[in-house]
Amino acid sequence: MKQRCHWAENNNILIQQYHDHEWGIPCHDDQKLFEFLSLEIMQSGLSWQTILKKRDNFKLAFSNWNINKIAKYDESTINNLLKNQDIIRNRRKIQAIIHKAQIVLQIQLHQSFNDYIWQYSKFKTIKQSFDIQIDHSLSIKVTTMMKKTGFKFIGPTIIESFLEAIGVINAHEPQCFLN
Repeated sequence: MKQRCHWAENNNILIQQYHDHEWGIPCHDDQKLFEFLSLEIMQSGLSWQTILKKRDNFKLAFSNWNINKIAKYDESTINNLLKNQDIIRNRRKIQAIIHKAQIVLQIQLHQSFNDYIWQYSKFKTIKQSFDIQIDHSLSIKVTTMMKKTGFKFIGPTIIESFLEAIGVINAHEPQCFLN
């Protein structure tokens, strides 16, 4: 039997599949990075199990995470999303995702969203040490940079989780088969 990170050791197949096939695996696709950040925003204050159960619904509701389409969402679209019982119906989170799409498009005029995110780790995965106190300086630096760029509804905790999810930080625990 595979040994996983403690948070994925339950019998929930969605959590295990997410852990085994996505979480912590380096991601360099702008649209996928956008999806991961959007899911982190939606997850704020909720469980990952809730988000993963609704993941396909989010994808459908948010135009398959098409950044160009989401950036053009208007008040009518927001109101339709707020009526969609298959997703998290939080106006601030929905508006943050739309705003984030607009910011990503601005970034893409100069560089890829991938380069924008990965530049702070020098385009390498940083292995988290569990022997010492965890250093959150990268998350704080990326959060500060993102806020200066105009991102909203983010903070060091969301960004730390995002960086772990996309493989910038390898946070797989020592006993995990993916470490």
